[in-house]
Amino acid sequence: MDAYRFETSGRNWTTLITVLAIWVVLVVLIIRVDMSIVLAVAVVLCTLPAFYDLITARAAGLRLDATTLSWHAGTKTGEVSIKKIKHIRFDTRLDLSVRLTAVLHIGQKVKIPFEATPPHRAFEAELESRGIKTERHHFGFV
Repeated sequence: MDAYRFETSGRNWTTLITVLAIWVVLVVLIIRVDMSIVLAVAVVLCTLPAFYDLITARAAGLRLDATTLSWHAGTKTGEVSIKKIKHIRFDTRLDLSVRLTAVLHIGQKVKIPFEATPPHRAFEAELESRGIKTERHHFGFV
């Protein structure tokens, strides 16, 4: 069976358009509605991590082959043997993002960085086709 690969970069159109849209709306609100500069700066500060990803084009990805599940996100890397995995847990958060955790037979939980997480439905189907069990947990806080 071929290896499943997912690659992404911090430099993408969705991030660019979102950051620019927020900044344009803030400028319009400051000019037209006399929005507080302090509030506008607070909102701009929230967009700086996305802007940093745009500038650095930080790469992230995940690879699943016959023996190993491995990932990278910026300087973070990880790898776990398929034989050690009891199941992969999909946690849907309140913001509707999906986080992945590899639960090992020894009870240890290995969190996969969000940046390296592939589209969850396609990845879940890929895991099931390879005989790896999955669990879904919706709307957890942690």
